[in-house]
Amino acid sequence: MPLLTRPSDKSGSTPAQICGEIAQVFQMRATEVGLLQLSKGVLTFLFPVELGAAGAIPISSSAIAARTAVSRRAEIFNDFAKIKHHTVFERIKIGDEANYNPQPIQKLMSSPIIGADGMVLGVLQISRRGLTPAAAGPNFEAQDLRKLELVANELAELMSQMTDSNVSKRRLTFLSV
Repeated sequence: MPLLTRPSDKSGSTPAQICGEIAQVFQMRATEVGLLQLSKGVLTFLFPVELGAAGAIPISSSAIAARTAVSRRAEIFNDFAKIKHHTVFERIKIGDEANYNPQPIQKLMSSPIIGADGMVLGVLQISRRGLTPAAAGPNFEAQDLRKLELVANELAELMSQMTDSNVSKRRLTFLSV
């Protein structure tokens, strides 16, 4: 049974709509979902949109998202805060929360989005934030990772089923909001 809703018309889906659905699947806030698109050797954030303005991630970098795209493997990082990483994306205000208080990512799951033709289209990530690992919530388990892989597969399928006007050279071009 599909976890994501299939668009019923030709208008497609926006990254925010898709990530909102993904957040519901995992019972999380949409801001805890990251959707990156791979194009020309660089990953860019499609959601949250605020992270897209912070820059792109070359797949040659040591970033987890780049590692996921290159290895084509889904992984769990329940000790993400201990892994050496750039924190620029963690400090950016997401949404319009009045009392925004950035908290570090403590736990992360990352899965490649692989098209039917075997091309990596992007990366889907789910994170748990908090001042401590305990405050961030429970550890991700193997069944959570399997669910993330299923959602990434459905997302790849949605991308491939979009009309030609929404797909450009093996990558999804989302409609603007």
